[in-house]
Amino acid sequence: MKNLKIQNLHIILLFIITIYSCKNSGGILIEDGSSYKFGDDKMSSNLISLAEAYSDRDTEKLFTFYSDSFLTERRKEWSKKYLESLDSLSMIPYKVIPLVSEDGKNREVIAWSKEERIYKNGSYEKFDLMEVFGLDETGKVNLFKQWKAIDTVNFGMPYGGKFIGVGENEYSGRPLVFSNRGEVEIIEELAAAYNAMDVESFSEYFAEEVEFKSYDGKTYNYKKSDLSQAFKPYKSIDWKLISIVPLKIFNTDAASGAMVLSTESRVFKNGKKWKKELMELIYFDLEGKISAMLQFAR
Repeated sequence: MKNLKIQNLHIILLFIITIYSCKNSGGILIEDGSSYKFGDDKMSSNLISLAEAYSDRDTEKLFTFYSDSFLTERRKEWSKKYLESLDSLSMIPYKVIPLVSEDGKNREVIAWSKEERIYKNGSYEKFDLMEVFGLDETGKVNLFKQWKAIDTVNFGMPYGGKFIGVGENEYSGRPLVFSNRGEVEIIEELAAAYNAMDVESFSEYFAEEVEFKSYDGKTYNYKKSDLSQAFKPYKSIDWKLISIVPLKIFNTDAASGAMVLSTESRVFKNGKKWKKELMELIYFDLEGKISAMLQFAR
């Protein structure tokens, strides 16, 4: 009997030591140095219910999981339009981690899920997602961030095509990616200045030296100062943009090019008229200035 009591005492002591030797908090929120602990099961179950409402495209139920401050009228309208554009939707969480900072100020659920979207127009998307849902004091979502791995079966990808080049070079075979250095905005502003025949504003978008290859096979080399005469022959200009596609070769420096589809009409001071459909390649140097243009027309 004595041995049994001693044995039971050892078990109790071992249990107590195990509890106190296991940390119930960890990690770090770098900005204030606080640690995290696991949240409750309700945080996880709410996320799973949110995923079900989202998959069912049930906006009435889905919106109940979000705080009023986060779910603005604009977000509501966008969400309804997006969900109505889908023929089917499936979000299946496979890992859900509820976290609360030790001071209780930060509450969030980190979720990993598989998501598949089939649109009514036939488009298809498949993702592996990692998402952070921030929660307010009532448990409603007040913050959302998403990271995604894109499946190769998707119709849309962040890169694609192939750069071949003239002759073999170090970039041959690389895919193209969208460039994002303000090329779209620059070209829109350029068109506005061009149509207004505003020489000063128009000139600001160009490098000190510019090469222009015209649709008729001629090549012109301009200095920026030459552009002051650009509008001298014209009574009016109407350059209408149709599409702008800024691209660069994958894993190269920041120099880029934009494919611009447009129509242009010019009325000369002598009464002559000029009208073309244009496809132009507009090249940007490392400083984001236009350094060359290649033009095709019909």
